[in-house]
Amino acid sequence: MHERPEDQSVPFNFDGFYRRHYGKAFLFAKSYVHDIWAAEDIASEALIAMWEMKKKDDLRDPLAFLFSIIKNKSIDYLRHEVIRQKTLAVMSEVGLREINTRIASLEAFDPEKIYTEDIKKIVENTLQSLPEKTREIFRMSRSRNISKKEISQIFNITPKGVDYHLSKALKYLRINLKDYLPTLAFLLFMKN
Repeated sequence: MHERPEDQSVPFNFDGFYRRHYGKAFLFAKSYVHDIWAAEDIASEALIAMWEMKKKDDLRDPLAFLFSIIKNKSIDYLRHEVIRQKTLAVMSEVGLREINTRIASLEAFDPEKIYTEDIKKIVENTLQSLPEKTREIFRMSRSRNISKKEISQIFNITPKGVDYHLSKALKYLRINLKDYLPTLAFLLFMKN
């Protein structure tokens, strides 16, 4: 049995049209977007868009217009999905490289080498290259275990100023110890 085209002389009834055509609209969208939630949104949005257009203008073939809207909304959804998938792929590649770097670092990690003379020499040379105030704040915090509050009082600076000097020292140590494990910086310089 063929469906009767919408009769232009009869006032357009949105509820009836919605109930009659939602299933077809949903299945059409779902067959392309392969996502139930997206297909439901596309079908509903298309029916509402068609309703808005119908209020402004007489449509010769509302069903054809409806499927044109669904087609265009589905294309927009799929194009956005392509961009999203490409972004996820790039993020995944970056994440995998970073994980592989950490695995390689852990495999190369030799706990016995943490306190070797070479590392001690790099640390000492790095600290010597820092401005005196930064070097002293770092040593007070890490070697003498003096709190940030106490250090800020000694140097008459704010705790954020202490953080600045500590961050500066750690930055240079990280650069100079880049060939050693990130774990090394954590073990040697980070407080619990």
